[in-house]
Amino acid sequence: MNGTLNKVMLIGHLGDEIKMHYFDGGNCIGRFQLATNEVYINKTTNEKITSTEWHNLVVRNKAAEICEKHLSKGDKIYIEGRIKSRQWQTEDGTTKHTSEIQVTEFTFLSTNKAAENNTQIQSPESVKKTNFDPENSGLPINDLPF
Repeated sequence: MNGTLNKVMLIGHLGDEIKMHYFDGGNCIGRFQLATNEVYINKTTNEKITSTEWHNLVVRNKAAEICEKHLSKGDKIYIEGRIKSRQWQTEDGTTKHTSEIQVTEFTFLSTNKAAENNTQIQSPESVKKTNFDPENSGLPINDLPF
């Protein structure tokens, strides 16, 4: 097998509101952090320990607008995507590095905005958004014959 795989699946809570960035030509990206937790018992002290990992997520264009409209801090979401690393130069010449999750699919699991409006999400499928890559538009995500 010669192929490789870069796939991430996470379920977590938004750490803050989505920060939108708009570009010339109508494109946009949304950035937000997602917290995932691991809970375990310290065998020596029998103390319950919670460890939180923070993930930087990026959504693009229509997906970003949907997330901004429906999500707020604390909401629970399932995402799928791929890891992307990038670097840039700051104004003082320092090189910065970051790793991000480029979101390709998501499903809202709970939203505070829906609760505030006394509305409910009909089903996870109704808010599941997939296949946001423009080059794949019109093609099914899983095109396997089995």
